[in-house]
Amino acid sequence: MATSKKPARASRGKSAGSDRVLRTNDIVVKQARASEGFVAAIPYNSIKGLEHGHDNGVAPPSGVPVAPESSGLTASTTTENTGTAKTGGAAPLGTNTTNESLDRVRVDASDQPLTTNQGVSIGDNQNTLKAGLRGPSLLEDFILREKITHFDHERIPERIVHASGSGAHGFFEAYDEFTRYTRAAPFSKKGKTTPVFVRFSTVAGERGSKDTARDARGFAVKFYTDEGNWDLVGNNIPVFFIQDAMKFPDLVHAVKPEPHHGMPQAASAHDTFWDFVSLMPESTHMLMWVMSDRAIPRSFRMMQGFGVHTFRLINEQGESTFCKFHWKPQQGTHSLVWDEAVKISGADPDFHRRDLWEAIESGEFPEWELGLQIFTEEQAEGFSFDVLDSTKLVPEELVPVIPVGRMVLNRNPDNFFAETEQVAFCTAHIIPGIDFSNDPLLAGRIHSYVDTQITRLGGPNFHEIPINSPLASVQNNQRDGMHRQVLNRGRVAYEPNSLAGGCPFQAGTSGFVSFPEATTEDKVRGKPEKFAEHYAQATLFFDSQTDVEKAHIAAAFRFELSKVGVSAIRERMLSSLVNVSPDLAAKVAAGLGMEVPDAMPKAMDNPQPPEITQSPALSLMALPGECGVRTRQIAVLVEDGVHHASLASLHSELTDAGAVVHFVGPRVGLFVGDSGAKIEADKSMENAPGFLFDALVLPDGSKAVQALTDNGDPMEFVKDQYKHCKTILALGAGRKLLSAAGIESAAQQDPGVFLAESADAADIAPTFIDAVAAHRHPAREIDPPTK
Repeated sequence: MATSKKPARASRGKSAGSDRVLRTNDIVVKQARASEGFVAAIPYNSIKGLEHGHDNGVAPPSGVPVAPESSGLTASTTTENTGTAKTGGAAPLGTNTTNESLDRVRVDASDQPLTTNQGVSIGDNQNTLKAGLRGPSLLEDFILREKITHFDHERIPERIVHASGSGAHGFFEAYDEFTRYTRAAPFSKKGKTTPVFVRFSTVAGERGSKDTARDARGFAVKFYTDEGNWDLVGNNIPVFFIQDAMKFPDLVHAVKPEPHHGMPQAASAHDTFWDFVSLMPESTHMLMWVMSDRAIPRSFRMMQGFGVHTFRLINEQGESTFCKFHWKPQQGTHSLVWDEAVKISGADPDFHRRDLWEAIESGEFPEWELGLQIFTEEQAEGFSFDVLDSTKLVPEELVPVIPVGRMVLNRNPDNFFAETEQVAFCTAHIIPGIDFSNDPLLAGRIHSYVDTQITRLGGPNFHEIPINSPLASVQNNQRDGMHRQVLNRGRVAYEPNSLAGGCPFQAGTSGFVSFPEATTEDKVRGKPEKFAEHYAQATLFFDSQTDVEKAHIAAAFRFELSKVGVSAIRERMLSSLVNVSPDLAAKVAAGLGMEVPDAMPKAMDNPQPPEITQSPALSLMALPGECGVRTRQIAVLVEDGVHHASLASLHSELTDAGAVVHFVGPRVGLFVGDSGAKIEADKSMENAPGFLFDALVLPDGSKAVQALTDNGDPMEFVKDQYKHCKTILALGAGRKLLSAAGIESAAQQDPGVFLAESADAADIAPTFIDAVAAHRHPAREIDPPTK
């Protein structure tokens, strides 16, 4: 007979202790009893009395946590240390490991077999399970069902605006501590770096729309700070169309494709948009920016960014100043011309997205300087405009921009959908040291962005998607909801509590505290009086442009309004432009075959005179950039018989300067030079037309030049480069290509066209490089091209 292994029972007599209290062995009761002392340490809510009064509202108290004697007192279960490969062990106290770096969710399939989403390896990924080789497919094929079902649900609702975009990772580095004005973590110490993710986008188009549409561009930066995520959600234009969020749905409905036929896509040149804005004169300032070359940038890397709204900065002493945010690109501010933008949209609709990706891949990391305009409420009250009006900017001559740091984008996403598409920017995401102003457009955005992400990303837990999760630990009492990832330890989901030692507890003044702005006015629907001035800054912008930029603005208005079918809308818009500039209105009217109408009545008859009437900083020409020709795309035409030595010399000089040199032939592949040496054309004139490049080199070599002249494509290549005011270098016989294109005589005095012999290629290279760095040569526009 086997011997029992059970432990001996304790004696029931006095030897076992007659004074011992018998208690239930119910584990729940035992757990509750173990918590008695821990819970009793919080006999009452000691900070309840500090919830009241103005002083406590400005400086809220922090919670008073109690540390447990053992981790088991706050556990969800007594079995948390009984781990498996899936569960792991107990959560370290006070941690949330879902906020670690993205390495925790990166996946690589090297040397791994294909599996289902449940980790089951798949033997055959080619064929559906069937009853016989020619028989019906079987419902039991769970591999097919999983694969097709996932495919059917791979798309999430696109953003209503800013649907088409591109993103990248990087960092922000503070030049110096800025604690005089703000306690915000990114500015707390000289040299401090903060990880960022940035998304650039067009506004009006759908997810697959073209990059080079005339449109404002989104410029959104997510700072993963020590104190939580801060989203600076801005545009490449410092003002907006409307003053109040109440009108935002109307604006977007007007600019989107017209609902009866769904056209036009990613374009404002249609009746409903101009009908709306011509009835909203406060839009006029924004219209000047959108009709300027700012709305067709050469690259995401070559456009400014702005926070648009007036924000508050708060320092450790609780002192507040107003602030405007500016991003300045190191590459300079450069644009396309309209004909170029239209052609690029057909040849490469992903032009801007590709440009950003390839620059980062090649190690040419884009960089911007962050500058702040800082002014007091007292200063703001004296301005001729209202700083709470998002259709107004603060001229730099009135309040200078203070450089505070730089942002560098140095890593492309691993996965476009998981990062760029799922990233959720919200103006509501601010941190201690940053606060809102009473801008009524900003107030609506604070609500709208969060609401939008809940719909797009499947519920209220979008913050747990890896790209959105902060590096700062998340600890709160929010639970449940669709797609919840966090496994919260313990049984407490409320505050105040004693069962979790009062944790998580409110942070008091070490956390975010809203600025205590005094409010004494009536509750009312309306606008401040200064909001009624609609034209002074539109005139400021127009008068601050160069002559060529002014001509482009007039051409843009002509094109857009020519697409408007209802003449009364055109006339209404012209009457508004008279208030901006009679000369502009006359040029637009002439292009439309219309008389200049009387000026539209103004909402304010006697506005306060503007402090600034001209601001050079508003011209694209104000920021030529500091990068020379780095990342500039240079096309070198090639054919059999090309003069090899001169191109090799030029290639070396351009490469050393950081330019990207492309050999472009009538086809891709190898060409044999005059010396027998070979040149590989990585692009052809069919797949990469001339308007995709920043500059052009025409080769020497009579045989090659004759072959290129006999081909029609090179002529179009040269004409587009010249028409778009690009820099052109013709070596030796290559000048015949200029003549064949009909522009040799016009090029003789052109500052952007250079003629040199092959032997002088190295000598002319520095001059050519300097000219390319200027981006284009607008003096070539004798008559600016109409659209």
